[in-house]
Amino acid sequence: MELDGGSSSTISTGARTIPGRPARHGALYQFTQQSLPACKPVLTPKAVIATFLLMGLVFIPVGLVTLRASYSVVEIVDRYDIDCVPEEYRSNKVAYVKDDSISKNCSRFLKVPKSMRAPIYIYYQLDNYYQNHRRYVKSRSDQQLLHGLGYNDTSPCRPLESSNDLPIVPCGLIAWSLFNDTFKFRRGPSELKVNRKDIAWKSDRNHKFGKQVYPFNFQNGTFTGGAKLDPSIPLSDQEDLIVWMRTAALPTFRKLYGKIEEDLDADDVIVVNLKNNYNTYSFGGKKKLVLSTSSWLGGKNDFLGIANLFVGTFSILISIVFLVLHMKSPR
Repeated sequence: MELDGGSSSTISTGARTIPGRPARHGALYQFTQQSLPACKPVLTPKAVIATFLLMGLVFIPVGLVTLRASYSVVEIVDRYDIDCVPEEYRSNKVAYVKDDSISKNCSRFLKVPKSMRAPIYIYYQLDNYYQNHRRYVKSRSDQQLLHGLGYNDTSPCRPLESSNDLPIVPCGLIAWSLFNDTFKFRRGPSELKVNRKDIAWKSDRNHKFGKQVYPFNFQNGTFTGGAKLDPSIPLSDQEDLIVWMRTAALPTFRKLYGKIEEDLDADDVIVVNLKNNYNTYSFGGKKKLVLSTSSWLGGKNDFLGIANLFVGTFSILISIVFLVLHMKSPR
């Protein structure tokens, strides 16, 4: 086009790209404008009925299999905190457990209901014990557990960070309250050996507790708590401590004490010689000894199987209701 004396110019009508904005033909632009190809399923009555029916057919067999696995676990649970207190002290159990001059030895007799195949896991169970209390959980020094006396900042452990003007290793309420009941087992004339190795997580042993860190000044004050620790054994090898230091989330919990690596036959009578040292009486706690086998699913736990059966049964009932409604009033 000629304008004003023969000067010419070309006008482009092409779209210009504004800096900072995606091109109109790009995938990012299509995504932000919700113009990408998409699939929108249509929930027809037949599809809904088939989906619920399929869920029922999947969840019910899974529930039956998991319940079968749970029922295959043989478990013996014995509460001993009351019966192991002499009759004359049952009105004042706290005084009994705090008096070191009184023998804490106790014998329990456990009858094996069904054959138990090794390994047989030994747990101690504590009820009404709140290891999840905020002050209790924070009363530890992970750096001290890993580096020992080389780490000086143990302020989270107060008031159990030092004793007699010397630092405590390991410090804090959790370590100080270490469970100290002990158990020995006999079957007839022979003693059942308890393997107390490999009861803690391997990651805890290797990465959270130092191999050159030894207990120091532990339970040496006038105010003592639970078990004592061998000062000649590094923390990484004191697996009862490592198990205890992994605090529980609920007020009722079990912790692994050891393993019996012999099979037990049905109707065997196991004699348990224990020391009832740990004080759960001052806060109304309970103590139980648990012997348990395991399955491919773990220990005895019916919740997963019952939950699967409930979901599967509910899904089938919903599918039947929808089917009746659809047949009565089809779309």
